[in-house]
Amino acid sequence: MRSDNWRRAFRVELRAEAIGLAFRGWPVLPGTYPVAGHWAGRDGSEDSSGPVPVHADWQDRTGTQPEQVATWWTGQPYSLLLATGLGYDAIEVGDELGRGAARVLRSVGLPVPIIATPEHRWFFLTRTGSGLAPELAANPDITLRGAGDWITLPPSPFQHGVVHWRVKPEVCGWQIPSTETVQDALLDAMHSNTRHLVTTARD
Repeated sequence: MRSDNWRRAFRVELRAEAIGLAFRGWPVLPGTYPVAGHWAGRDGSEDSSGPVPVHADWQDRTGTQPEQVATWWTGQPYSLLLATGLGYDAIEVGDELGRGAARVLRSVGLPVPIIATPEHRWFFLTRTGSGLAPELAANPDITLRGAGDWITLPPSPFQHGVVHWRVKPEVCGWQIPSTETVQDALLDAMHSNTRHLVTTARD
């Protein structure tokens, strides 16, 4: 019974969030959800490492009207996904680099929407733009989520926790930054960490 109540509560919250984001034009999609150590909601995806779109034709469903989006969450507590490359991209990094970049952005008064997962990954939302700068692209800890991809949005559950906002879109007035803004902050954070390591080694 407790499990059923938990799923029902999450479904209601996820549905409300999906509808609200769809009204804002975000290309949201339902994704598989965790059940007893595997992912449920789409055949063949039980052993995936994270949520995947429920619908095989998910790319044809992006931009669906909020009224239709609401029906997707009437039965199951599907994860909430955002299709990237359609006005919105995301830069994925590890939590240490994420914290550094967030500090850089705060220091210049430019908060941006940031998502964190229970698996210690951070996602910086940006407007769809160019690819990663060469130095960032060469870093195995950094991934650009763009066309043909997706990310998981709060408050989607994982096996061991819940995806959450580190910085909510409301804090930024729902203004999504350019990819260059976030990439500059990541570069500053990387260089700052390098300088710190060099100084520590000398001491």
